[in-house]
Amino acid sequence: MDLRPFHPPHHRARQVSHLQLAVPFALIALVTLVDVLAPPDVHLGPFLVAAPAVTASFAGPRMTGFVGLVAVLAQVVVATTRTSLTDLNHTFQIIALVMISVFVTFFAHLREVHEKELIQLRSVAETAQQVVLRPLRDRMGPLGLASVYLAAAAEARIGGDLYAAARTATGTRLIIGDVRGKGLEAVGDAALVLGAFRAAAHQEAELPGLVDYLEAAVSPDLDGSEDDGTAGVAGVAGVAGVAGVAGVAGDDGESFVTAAVLEVPDGDPVLELVSCGHPPPLVLRRAGGVERLDVSHPGPPLGLAGLVSAPVTAQTFAFEAGDVLLLYTDGVLEARDGDGAFYPLAERVAACSGMHPQALLDRLCRDLLAHATGNTLGDDAAMVAVQRLG
Repeated sequence: MDLRPFHPPHHRARQVSHLQLAVPFALIALVTLVDVLAPPDVHLGPFLVAAPAVTASFAGPRMTGFVGLVAVLAQVVVATTRTSLTDLNHTFQIIALVMISVFVTFFAHLREVHEKELIQLRSVAETAQQVVLRPLRDRMGPLGLASVYLAAAAEARIGGDLYAAARTATGTRLIIGDVRGKGLEAVGDAALVLGAFRAAAHQEAELPGLVDYLEAAVSPDLDGSEDDGTAGVAGVAGVAGVAGVAGVAGDDGESFVTAAVLEVPDGDPVLELVSCGHPPPLVLRRAGGVERLDVSHPGPPLGLAGLVSAPVTAQTFAFEAGDVLLLYTDGVLEARDGDGAFYPLAERVAACSGMHPQALLDRLCRDLLAHATGNTLGDDAAMVAVQRLG
């Protein structure tokens, strides 16, 4: 499984190995030889149909048709060697072999067309993922960053977890979130949140104001009401087509996005955190040990702020040079092993002292997939590691 979330959409057509091609030709040679040497009342010609049938399972229509032609020629050789082409038995065998070869060649063509369509769809999904989740830079101001995304949907690199970072005049702002649901159904909501974050990260002076903006942008669309114009910020992310599916992550009125929004000032060894129902970040201290950043007054998930009247507040935590901040989604915590035990993230992070962000995520990803049953996660999982450099 690829641990890096972003690679150029590059897919190759199915490559046929020489060993695979050798199988049908070897089968034709074997059946032909045995059929020629067999007693007069033994006919093995019908087994030749297996050669084009096997080829159609892994090769294209041209190769399948060529193998079918070789099989027909082999049957002609058998007929002329044993009796003659006018022998009724061999004549019907040749006709049947021609018809079956044409039939399986047509199905090889259909399979090839289907594979090309699937490759195109995967390319579109990867392109959408790159638009929705832009790669984080390795360095932003005094911070070193790394990120990883593991989608729960089979054969997918796209889902409902999100993260982003933006530079401001005084520091760096980050967001990590988790849309209710997973896979393509949650992509629109993720695009909406990320578009709002990128639009307002440079405009809102205070972190609570940024969270209020995200709430205002998300709530109308997630509630299924008329768009008041704020949902247009999804266009900032360049995902106007993708964002059109926003609000389908769940039943009307039940969708929401958990998020942690942070600001790391350039000049002060601290960070500010607003938690909107999201799992608390972890800080791996340079001096050793792991600290959970539990806020005193967490807010509700984005899209549900209308249910409570408490104002959004930011809490300050120490974040000194050499410390590594780990942001993650609940897909990491909810990974279970064969015995049903959850992944002990804090314990595993504590064993990674001294690692830079990318090395930390690489190790955690390998360990997480090894822990999960069948190396498969039950939910999308995202992680962002941030280190304040000296």
